Amino acid sequence: MADRGVDFSGIPKELRDHLAELELELSEGDITQKGYEKKRAKLLAPFLPQITSVDLPLPDVQQQSSSGPTSGEPSPASSDRSPASPEASGPSSSSGGRRNRSGGARDDRYRSDIHTEAVQAALAKHKEEKMALPMPTKRRSAFVQSPVDNCTPPDTSSASEDEGSLRRQATLSAVLAQSLQSPDYWINRSVQSSSTSSSASSTLSHGENKTQMQPQPTRIGNTHTHSLCKHTHPTHSVPPDVTSYTPERGSRVDSRVDLPPNAMPKGMPRGQSRTSMLDTTADGVPVNSRVSTKIQQLLNTLKRPKRQALSEFFLDDSEEIVEVPQPDPNTPRPEGRQIIPVKGEPLGVVSNWPPALQAALARWGATQAKSPALTALDVTGKPLYTLTYGKLWSRSLKLAYTLLNKLGTKNEPVLRPGDRVALVYPNSDPAMFWVAFYGCLLAEVIPVPIEVPLSRQDAGSLQIGFLLGSCGVGLALTSEICLKGLPKTPQGEIMQFKGWPRMKWVVTDTKYLTKPSKDWQPFMCYKASKEGTVMGVAVSKIALLTHCQALTQACNYCEGETLVNVLDCKKDMGLWHGVLTSVMNRIHTITVPYAVMKACPMSWVQRVHIHKARVALVKCRDLHWAMMAHRDQRDTNLSSIRMLIVADGANPWSVSSCDAFLNVFQSHGLKPEVICPCASSPEALTVAIRRPGARGAALPARAILSMGGLSHGVIRVNTEDKNSALTVQDVGHVMPGALMCIVKPDGPPQLCKTDEIGEIVLNSRAGGTMYYGLPGVTKNTFEVIPVNQAGAPLGEILFTRTGLLGFVGPGSLVFVVGKNEGLLTVSGRRHNADDLVATALAVEPVKTVYRGRIAVFSVTVFYDERIVIVAEQRPDASEEDSFQWMSRVLQAIDSIHQVGLYCLALVPANTLPKTPLGGIHISETKQNFLEGNLHPCNILLCPHTCVTNLPKPRQKQPVGVGPASIMVGNLVAGKRMAQAAGRELGVLEEEGLVRKLCSWPTMMHQFLSEALQWRAQTDPDHVLYVLLNAKGVAVCTATCSQLHKRAEKITSALMERGGLNTGDNVVLLYPPGIDLIAAFYGCLYAGVIPVTVRPPHPQNLAATLPTVRMIIDVSKAACILTTQPLMRILRSREAAASVNVKTWPTIIDTDDLPRRRPPQLYKPPTAEMLAYLDFSVSTTGMLTGVKMSHSAVSTLCRSIKLQCELYSSRQIAICLDPYCGLGFVQWCLSSVYSGHQSILIPPMELELSLPLWLSTLSQYKIRDTFCSYSVMELCTKGLGTQTDALKARGVNLSCVRSCVVIAEERPRLTLTQSFSKLFKDLGLSPRAVSTAFGSRVNLAICLQGTAGPDPSTVYVDMKSLRHDRVRLVERGAPQSLSLMESGTILPGVRVIIVNPETRGPLGDSHLGEIWVQSPHSSSGYYTIYGEESLQADHFNTRLSFGEPHTLWARTGYLGFVKRTELLGSTGDRHDALFVVGQLDETLELRGLRYHPIDIETSVSRAHRSIAESAVFTWTNLLVVVAELAGSEQEALDLVPLVTNVVLEEHHLIVGVVVVVDPGVIPINSRGEKQRMHLRDSFLADQLDPIYVAYNM
Repeated sequence: MADRGVDFSGIPKELRDHLAELELELSEGDITQKGYEKKRAKLLAPFLPQITSVDLPLPDVQQQSSSGPTSGEPSPASSDRSPASPEASGPSSSSGGRRNRSGGARDDRYRSDIHTEAVQAALAKHKEEKMALPMPTKRRSAFVQSPVDNCTPPDTSSASEDEGSLRRQATLSAVLAQSLQSPDYWINRSVQSSSTSSSASSTLSHGENKTQMQPQPTRIGNTHTHSLCKHTHPTHSVPPDVTSYTPERGSRVDSRVDLPPNAMPKGMPRGQSRTSMLDTTADGVPVNSRVSTKIQQLLNTLKRPKRQALSEFFLDDSEEIVEVPQPDPNTPRPEGRQIIPVKGEPLGVVSNWPPALQAALARWGATQAKSPALTALDVTGKPLYTLTYGKLWSRSLKLAYTLLNKLGTKNEPVLRPGDRVALVYPNSDPAMFWVAFYGCLLAEVIPVPIEVPLSRQDAGSLQIGFLLGSCGVGLALTSEICLKGLPKTPQGEIMQFKGWPRMKWVVTDTKYLTKPSKDWQPFMCYKASKEGTVMGVAVSKIALLTHCQALTQACNYCEGETLVNVLDCKKDMGLWHGVLTSVMNRIHTITVPYAVMKACPMSWVQRVHIHKARVALVKCRDLHWAMMAHRDQRDTNLSSIRMLIVADGANPWSVSSCDAFLNVFQSHGLKPEVICPCASSPEALTVAIRRPGARGAALPARAILSMGGLSHGVIRVNTEDKNSALTVQDVGHVMPGALMCIVKPDGPPQLCKTDEIGEIVLNSRAGGTMYYGLPGVTKNTFEVIPVNQAGAPLGEILFTRTGLLGFVGPGSLVFVVGKNEGLLTVSGRRHNADDLVATALAVEPVKTVYRGRIAVFSVTVFYDERIVIVAEQRPDASEEDSFQWMSRVLQAIDSIHQVGLYCLALVPANTLPKTPLGGIHISETKQNFLEGNLHPCNILLCPHTCVTNLPKPRQKQPVGVGPASIMVGNLVAGKRMAQAAGRELGVLEEEGLVRKLCSWPTMMHQFLSEALQWRAQTDPDHVLYVLLNAKGVAVCTATCSQLHKRAEKITSALMERGGLNTGDNVVLLYPPGIDLIAAFYGCLYAGVIPVTVRPPHPQNLAATLPTVRMIIDVSKAACILTTQPLMRILRSREAAASVNVKTWPTIIDTDDLPRRRPPQLYKPPTAEMLAYLDFSVSTTGMLTGVKMSHSAVSTLCRSIKLQCELYSSRQIAICLDPYCGLGFVQWCLSSVYSGHQSILIPPMELELSLPLWLSTLSQYKIRDTFCSYSVMELCTKGLGTQTDALKARGVNLSCVRSCVVIAEERPRLTLTQSFSKLFKDLGLSPRAVSTAFGSRVNLAICLQGTAGPDPSTVYVDMKSLRHDRVRLVERGAPQSLSLMESGTILPGVRVIIVNPETRGPLGDSHLGEIWVQSPHSSSGYYTIYGEESLQADHFNTRLSFGEPHTLWARTGYLGFVKRTELLGSTGDRHDALFVVGQLDETLELRGLRYHPIDIETSVSRAHRSIAESAVFTWTNLLVVVAELAGSEQEALDLVPLVTNVVLEEHHLIVGVVVVVDPGVIPINSRGEKQRMHLRDSFLADQLDPIYVAYNM
């Protein structure tokens, strides 16, 4: 700006007041940046000719004298500001009686006008293109913001930069508002420049122009929904795949539709393609509208050059993943010579220096008893009391005597010399701390100063407790006032703080101390590491004394001087200067606590003026606050200061605050040469400090460095890109008596070159000696021996690592550019957290975030560090403003630092964990982020930008080798072909059983209807079925005779009322029960084809009735058999709202049946005639009906009878849905064939009484039971805590021999194991639980019988499964997946594993499609279109080589066969069949095949509140839907955790994360997820999601 850096002395005072108020209005967000610039320009218009000639030159040389204009000079308006305090509670003295505003809102730790302009210039590049980017969709209730009244003003928690909190930014220049444009040019530039990236390099943002097309947050509450149709593309074709390589190959799923309840049946005409049907959803809404528009926008931002896919089909890619992209050959490398150790000036020997600090205190206490040692201030800034050296000495002596003699008995003292004691004192009571500290030194016990705990859940409390416990601290000294303020239990005792050992609290006020008799005659600090662990640094007495001597020499302290200390007197510089060195030199210390600074930021300046202080000890925060609160205080004079020590001068961004403070107070006598930045660390204490210069001498030079060079660890002058320059000031020379080196921060401590950034290591007697109780870490930190480039050690001198990163400049000046704890290493480049904070704050947030409440850290995801920024959002910030700010931060950091942000999260005000002095607790914030406890209100993830180390996509190998060659190759390699078979389904064995039991004629095996007639004649009173209700009472039973007679009555009703012909289809619409069974046999007696259909749910007709209607229409049913209540529902007004009730076929209710018997019962002419139709909706959403012949039915029943050894004397319990598949077979068919009694338990009754199934097993002493996964999950979740109660009720499951789960999917091993372990206490054998497997083409392929071996379990490498390979690994191996055998193959069944593309057989332990050959396979699909190609392909297909004449049926499931060491019933080795997943459901991503259940298992493990999850793809973009079981505040916590776990475990980037309510993911009757139904509901915007995040 033109008016920057100009003296405003010529401008009237009223105008300066107006400008200052304008600044504060902007800082508080009362006006926008644009309004501020407009008003400011109007005020300055008359003076523009006088100031336009002055401009701030951008530095372009490495060394720049700080006597001229510097990068840190503030704008003139900021040099004359209204008084402001860090807390808006104090009275105001500003003109016009304005309420005092928060000066903390302009916190300036990271302020640099040049850097601000650089950021705006970087953002200004992105205005050429406009692109609508997807904002997240949020349910309004999910955004729970803290009430405005409860939100702390922006300064109460951020005022203290002590704890890493952030100082406020200066006013932005006029470039700001004009240059914040659309980021789309930046997006495209960064995308095109990263051609090696496997993911899109992108971000999302909104431009400043509000009229451009932008998707707004969608209101889910039906109040209104922003129309997104204007973004819809003209064509409704499926968007192209832009995210990964896809093989040019047809998929079996392409010819089917997957939208239940409006699903279409299998066998649709070929002319109706998948693409054309996906143009509209179930409700006719184009899929390119609403949600899918946002997905299209997301895809547009991810467009990039595709990486060439690898031709190899299967390689172990772990090395490729770890290998980050190769560095640019133009990367700067150090070129200088090896650095020479820098030696500090010799530590002088002064004769009158005391031999110990206690001796110094004793000396001054005796000789200068009335000399002031400490002056404390009250909250108004006025002196509260003054502690003299005499009082300090006497009180310390009393405390020492009390500690050693009065706390215990003479024989059993509580304390002994060398014990550790905690000092717990607030900053507002420095005198008590001084007395306690010196009292401990006199008593020869070791003081451990810690912060006052405010609550049991303080951030970092656990780590402090660990420190106290490891140091053996059992005694805490505190003041009476502090003790009263500690949190108490209801009994009045001090609360046991989290992680703390049991403490004895001792009050050290004078009235509680004992005066010693006349003849009664090491120290520890702590540090918190980057990970949040707290380590105690032990400092010996000699080191403490030597350090005080070195400080005295370096700072030239003299007796009787006055020192103003604004820092925490319990640690670091505040302790070393303000408590120890001051006593050694009889200095009068005036302590200004944090509470005083909050009320009166100018208090320390006033103390300097009043007491003519010679030394002031401050931080940049204090400089900035004083500057902000300053307003023409003409009586302020700082000429007495000879040394203004800036304790955090090692922060590269401190130069701005120093220059701004000097610019304001130079007219008040402040001399430029007195500003003395210094560098320190807990391990080495003070490392370097700038000595005060002579009056008028040239000030030290500054380095203007390239941030790009710094990220590579080298020093380069910034001469080209002014946007990425960093101005660094020196921290003076190394301490007297010390030796300093610069070594590489990673690996061996090798000496750096002169132009290389490294870690500063120090050899000095004045430093720490060890981490208490941590010998291993101590050796790596305190016992470092630097080595040269050849690896040879320099000598035997031990150095201490300081944790400071820097270099040595001209004249042996030390420059610090960052700290190890703030170092973020991403893809081999090092970035400083402070630099990223400065860039983020240079993007003016205005009304978005609190500037001082921001945390930057890195998390390890997928073999590399990823940068995360978390900030507190203002309560009144709109979502669009927050979204824009986050987008611009992404752009700015990418442009300035050339690094992508992984996650940017905004949390509600006052929710980030705070340190005792109000700063943000970084490690605790990181822990909350990783554990899902952060609860953000806005979040933006950019994995496509950051994750550049994904393995390259794979491409399928061209089939150059035929199936015959593969087969021969397997045989040559000694591998058997992957096939297995059940035992023979012989007739002789069956005839023997028949002869023995009831002389049953063999011919009856062909027709089940004849079996029922025969049983009704030979054993009419044998009970076949018992139906239980929720109370466990048998509400209905059916003997053979009763069932036969009721079936005959139904046959009569069909003949009289139906007008049916033989072979017509009849729908059976019944609840689970015996009526359904009777109706089925009535249809067989009548010669019609039964079709069982689940009845509609009375409370949810709109969702369930259309499926019923579809099956009726597809099956061409001529009649419906049902009950009277269901008939009324079908014809009700509610039903008419969903379907056309006037077109129902003939409806016959079977509650009122004729008493006449039919004249004759139908007998099919051949066993190949159709027996019934089995309709089911698959997991992919396809409605398929299969035809079952009489021959297949009787063979299937016989196979089950043999496998399970079912006889008339047996009882089994069935808790299954009886409408399709093996559940229908067990419910309706098996008992009639085998004669055993079936106890029927409708699954819906379990919802009313969870223990019903288990109680039945115990009561009836059932040996064999069949259930579904839904039933097992219901019992596991609902009865998990009630096993003791069940045992008390007498439930005993030891009788259960076989518990078979009926399913058409991979066995859920985790669920079955949980069920077995949970009910083991009830006697359930872990060997009892097993699974069955069936498919549409064959309803029962595997079923664990009684004679076969136990199911085996194997562990498979998941990476190999993605490549269609099977690699067995040991249990517990990384990336391993446990698979359980799907049951023993049924008699008469053969399976073979086939390559689904070549149709050739595969070898043992190879993954392929399971083909089956069996006499009970289905005859084919039932379709209204007469499409025969699917039938031929799925039911009557042949191998391309091997057995070309055998007809097989394709199950559509992937699996493999493994020969085990176990022996089958025939004595041969057992062949186990393992089902991996359904072929139609697999996700083809990046050229690999993923099974949804594997990804869902990982997602459900990511957070405790994820109840269920489902995944699907849309245009090769992975979408994860997670059901949230917790509060809506946790919804946004799931987004990063879900993204992380999928990336880590499956090497996939999640495109969209959808958080929904529990129960939203549709489940079919078998407990299987309907993923395609879910996908179409999501695209049609029908899910009512809590939150939808679009990952960039």
